[in-house]
Amino acid sequence: MYSNISIIRIFFNKPPLSADENPGFSDVFVFFVTAHIQTLTKIHLLSMQNAEKENLGWIDLLRVLACFLVVVSHSSDPFIGQFGADNSSFLTGMFTGSLVRCCVPLFVMMTGVLLLPVRTGIRPFYRKRIGRIVLPLAFWSVALPLLYYFYLSFGVPTSNPMVDMESHTLGATIPKMWTWILNFNFDTIPLWYLYMLIGLYLAMPIVSAWLEKAEKRDVRLVLCLWGVSLFLPYIKMAAPALGYTGNYGSMEILGACDWNPAGTFYYFSGFLGYTVLAYYLVRYPLQWSWRKTLWICLPMFLAGYAITSGGYLLTNHYFPGDYAKLEVIWNMAGINVFMMTFPVFVIVQKMKIPSSAGLSRLAGLTFGVYLCHFFFVQVAYDLFDFPQIPAIVRLLGMAVVAFGISLALVWLMDRTKLTRRFVK
Repeated sequence: MYSNISIIRIFFNKPPLSADENPGFSDVFVFFVTAHIQTLTKIHLLSMQNAEKENLGWIDLLRVLACFLVVVSHSSDPFIGQFGADNSSFLTGMFTGSLVRCCVPLFVMMTGVLLLPVRTGIRPFYRKRIGRIVLPLAFWSVALPLLYYFYLSFGVPTSNPMVDMESHTLGATIPKMWTWILNFNFDTIPLWYLYMLIGLYLAMPIVSAWLEKAEKRDVRLVLCLWGVSLFLPYIKMAAPALGYTGNYGSMEILGACDWNPAGTFYYFSGFLGYTVLAYYLVRYPLQWSWRKTLWICLPMFLAGYAITSGGYLLTNHYFPGDYAKLEVIWNMAGINVFMMTFPVFVIVQKMKIPSSAGLSRLAGLTFGVYLCHFFFVQVAYDLFDFPQIPAIVRLLGMAVVAFGISLALVWLMDRTKLTRRFVK
């Protein structure tokens, strides 16, 4: 305090305090007034930053785009499931699903944009953010299996190859009412994101404390380490060809094994890197011209798409219908999906979309659409179950219908206080 008062005295052309001199009343008064003004200024700047984050048009656009791409992704699944039976439908689903693989990483990056740095204490943050997720997770984990059961038992017969009717009997449905506490199931596949999101929320206040103090080069170094982790799924996949025989039957690498899932890059891998990347790109925007942006981003996206779709085809050739290996290519924390995500984020960010009330309201409904759309994708598949229609038309028609029905349902639920908490 004494050193600060001396600085203030110098500012007002007064001599600094000597070692044995006590500050007078005027000195203390000016000190506290100055400190109060500084505090108010910081609060004002923080509130302006948060308001800008919440009202930026490009963020709303990206949320709507990512949500629709998620619906397209799940609409492609029944076509991909026709391995061997209908090669044309399989290829249509595979190429379309590969194209939109960046959907969830974009959602995660929006979380980083809107919530980093965390401006509240860790307990209030957990209460607000995790509390908002638990109730929708519980509601839709029960509602979706019930909807599937009644629809598949008493509705239109389905030819969806992804549906196993034995898992939708009453006996199979009842345990789903409580086993969602442990994990998602087929009926609630999209809800895997909520389990992951809770994990992100748990880590974000801790990461935020570091981000606020870290220099630009330090954040960049951590992002580079995360970038190394994006290659690990492919290194693991290629390891047997290099002569690696595993460890007591486990084919994990870099210290990971059956009794230790935490390998070298365990703490630098996964979706948390996308939130840090989004924070970095917003705090330090790329100063690229449109020409440079397109010259870098378009080839990067196309290369990522070529690796994703070509890799899926190649993997299916050697391991036909083996989802465990096929999902390696579609791993959203893999380098090829990152190569598709980064360009979309950067281009939309650079577009500087103006804020609008309509776009903001639509973006506000996307969380609810994400939660409920999977069931309506199934309904839309049965509505468009006409083999004579080209597969791409059926797929896109399914996505539009499922998105539209989900949006209407969420809009209705948002209008009443009782149901709003399940979609927002």
